[in-house]
Amino acid sequence: MATTDTSPTPEPTTSPPFPVDLRYLSGFRNSFSSEAIAGALPEGQNSPLVCPYGLYAEQVSGTSFTSPRKLNLRSWLYRIKPSVTHEPFQPRAPTHGRLVSEFDKLNSSANPTQLRWKPVDIPEEPTDFIDGLHTVCGAGSSYLRHGFAIHMYTANKSMENCAFCSADGDFLIVPQQGRLWITTECGRLQVSPGEIVVLPQGFRFAITLPDGPSRGYVAEIFGAHFELPDLGPIGANGLAATRDFLVPSAWFEKSCRPGYTIIQKFGGELFTAEQDFSPFNVVAWHGNYVPYKYDLSKFCPYNTVLVDHGDPSINTVLTAPTDKPGVALLDFVIFPPRWLVAEHTFRPPYYHRNCMSEFMGLIHGGYEAKADGFHPGGASLHSCMTPHGPDTKTFEATIARGNQAGPYKITDTMAFMFESCLIPRVCSWALESPFLDNDYYQCWMGLRSHFMHDEGNSEVPELVNGHA
Repeated sequence: MATTDTSPTPEPTTSPPFPVDLRYLSGFRNSFSSEAIAGALPEGQNSPLVCPYGLYAEQVSGTSFTSPRKLNLRSWLYRIKPSVTHEPFQPRAPTHGRLVSEFDKLNSSANPTQLRWKPVDIPEEPTDFIDGLHTVCGAGSSYLRHGFAIHMYTANKSMENCAFCSADGDFLIVPQQGRLWITTECGRLQVSPGEIVVLPQGFRFAITLPDGPSRGYVAEIFGAHFELPDLGPIGANGLAATRDFLVPSAWFEKSCRPGYTIIQKFGGELFTAEQDFSPFNVVAWHGNYVPYKYDLSKFCPYNTVLVDHGDPSINTVLTAPTDKPGVALLDFVIFPPRWLVAEHTFRPPYYHRNCMSEFMGLIHGGYEAKADGFHPGGASLHSCMTPHGPDTKTFEATIARGNQAGPYKITDTMAFMFESCLIPRVCSWALESPFLDNDYYQCWMGLRSHFMHDEGNSEVPELVNGHA
């Protein structure tokens, strides 16, 4: 499927504030094309001897050349100057120190305890997205092209005269506080809390903070890209619809930018290179390897309509698969507003031990399984086979409502989960953080035994859930 945008955009010479009516292309993994100046895309070939308007042709490959066509990801960018024209990369000074892409005993720890963090304060000193980014946990290695890292960020300052990219993997950003104005090589995106954005491996971007202080979550995946989950028996429709994913339209800067800095994350370390122009000088582009955003309120959830609580996988928005069918390197799952109607059922999420590891965050509102302590901007980690489930207050309140609760709708909430088949190691600064909730385990300590059995009475008591 091809999606084309041919409406011209006025040539900018500086970086003006984002317009309120940004134009987007619609679809997921389409073959898109967009041009900021009509006729800037070559016709009939990708790399002509001379490109229209004297532009340079540059391909960005997200998969190997010989990947199967249905999995092959690449885009052609037509730019004023090629991205290769920069000074040599140098280690960034001072070093960042809190980004990890290869998890081992030197930089992280195994920890099976249930962990929860309170929302991290916005820093007082000027801090942009890059300096406010820190790794919480992860597994595997970007060098070996298999694994993931979960980061969180707090920032109060826009990126200035610099762009960032990760050579390690795709970034899935979940803003919790403050909008993000993101300029990419393909164009511009406005991403608000309640939306997500995926910035593919290798794409350069800059983040402006129009609302000031900002906070959120990032999942980075190594050696894979996000896909839509198969719908199976659900059918052809439901969950995240392809048409609701939005891709930027071409926009460019042509002005000279002396001392412009490219900051590249490579093997978990940051390197910088200077150039005299903006990397956002792409006048036209086409392909299927592109940044995109998605509004979580458009998700179409499915739920049980008779008994029992459905598995959380039914709320998967995006998945990064492994070679093993049905096993994800990382799933992005949400818990949106929805109706609960199951009869004779404990409706909150069940108590659980999982071969997968679950990192949760909360964008706004509350979470149905935690009456206290889990706040917007906070996070929790329940690793492989670590028990977890509703806290004492949630359990007791649910039992007290009994079978007469009737249908009710969960509102004012948007929680999410990054779930992985890999066992995460936790970074030392996350375990030593003043925002670590050391009393998290207490939320379950009030769960008491409700077991009732009279050894002298051989009759089976009437079940209390309505099933005789």
